[in-house]
Amino acid sequence: MDFETSQLLIVMIAYMTLLILWGVYQGRKVKTGSDYAIAGRNLPGWVAALSERATGESSWALLGLPGAAYATGLLEIWTAIGCVAGIITTWALLAWRLRDEAEKYNVDTFTEYIAKKHSENGRWIRMIGSSTIVFFFFFYVGAQFLGGGKTLHAMFGIEPEFGMIVTAAIIVPYTIYGGFRSVVYTDVIQAIIMIVTLIVGPIVGLIYLSNHPELYAQSMQLALQKAGPEYNSLLGGFKGFMAGVVIVGGFSWFFGYLGGQPQLSTRFMAIKNKKQAIQARNVGIAWTVVAYIGALMIGWIGLAIFGPDGLKDREYVMPAVILEIFPPVIAAVLITGAIAAMISTADSLLILSATELSENLIKPLQKSERLTKDSLLLSRVVTALLAVVALALAWISPSDLIFTLVSYVWAGIGGTFSVVILLSLFWPPYHGRAVITTILVGLVFTIVWISTGMDEWITSRMLTFFVALLTALLVTILIPRRELKQ
Repeated sequence: MDFETSQLLIVMIAYMTLLILWGVYQGRKVKTGSDYAIAGRNLPGWVAALSERATGESSWALLGLPGAAYATGLLEIWTAIGCVAGIITTWALLAWRLRDEAEKYNVDTFTEYIAKKHSENGRWIRMIGSSTIVFFFFFYVGAQFLGGGKTLHAMFGIEPEFGMIVTAAIIVPYTIYGGFRSVVYTDVIQAIIMIVTLIVGPIVGLIYLSNHPELYAQSMQLALQKAGPEYNSLLGGFKGFMAGVVIVGGFSWFFGYLGGQPQLSTRFMAIKNKKQAIQARNVGIAWTVVAYIGALMIGWIGLAIFGPDGLKDREYVMPAVILEIFPPVIAAVLITGAIAAMISTADSLLILSATELSENLIKPLQKSERLTKDSLLLSRVVTALLAVVALALAWISPSDLIFTLVSYVWAGIGGTFSVVILLSLFWPPYHGRAVITTILVGLVFTIVWISTGMDEWITSRMLTFFVALLTALLVTILIPRRELKQ
């Protein structure tokens, strides 16, 4: 292990240790099942915003988007526009409404809100909605463990299987102990490190380019020009129909952000009051705009430093750029924060799955009321069991199977539940039977569309949304609402 890697490892161990201690400290404040599931719906706005952003964008903002910008140039702007437009729309129009609805119906989970909003079919909505989320998020959590193992393997050369265990050992204990509260407050640290990296990195990178004439290019603009016309074009060299497919494919990320990602919507629901919701909106939007600009710039700076063929894996352009332009100690801090953010995404997905399972599938089956302490213990036990199952799935399943199933989440969960949330908030005639049909049709369509390869032509990220929307409208109009028995 060289000196640079040793520094990175030392900084990472120190950072992770402090993160675990911080998560455990926050967990000491958890006294009830509601504290565990949604922090008692008492989060300050800035905390909810930073947690939502860290959960939504960790590996994407730090590896995926810079890597895509490095590999495709200006073409990736369309993806950024779609994501930013979706995030801004959500924070401006949906976040405060979901907060108010969570307070009105006194709910602790995503599915519980939908079930109480459409109480005439609430029992079936809980069963179908929670079962669907738990099933897909099993694999989603497993994918995060697998991704953490691969990241640690790439950075330090340890075996991926051992890296998975290390990943689980870092995030599972404080997640079991402190639940949603511990997860949220550790997310805040991650979001701060992420935004510092995405602000300071491009600034220092531009200075570095201007001072090193021996590089592939001395500016991002020159790098894009030298790499070829497809890099320096918003359409990537495509014309006609394919140009439209490229634009639609990039912008299609917009639809998954419209309230349909449960791990993000629960952050909105947990905000303390309306004043804090306004603060959260401002912080969330500002963070997003700055972060996406920074992520694109790091990709293009990487193109200027290494050239279009200089990296074997495009998704490691951010660590490569940071190591190139910063002194080793500073680079180690920034990269460690990035790695930690990617690894700890698993905690948000794990606590969401655990609370959905315990609150909506297990507790409703109990014949007697549980004491608060028993409810909290049940939530912790379920979280621990889910972590073990998710780790086992990641261990025994082929990685392509896990990541294939994860690819269904954005469309099948995000696109489908975005329709459910939007119509629940804005269209009073929408009823419980239509909710159930929307969920089932959206998920089945996504699975069929992706598994048959049609996703390569028209992305299910967009098409699922409109299929689910059409289904919801037709069922609402054609099938009468089931009235509650008095």
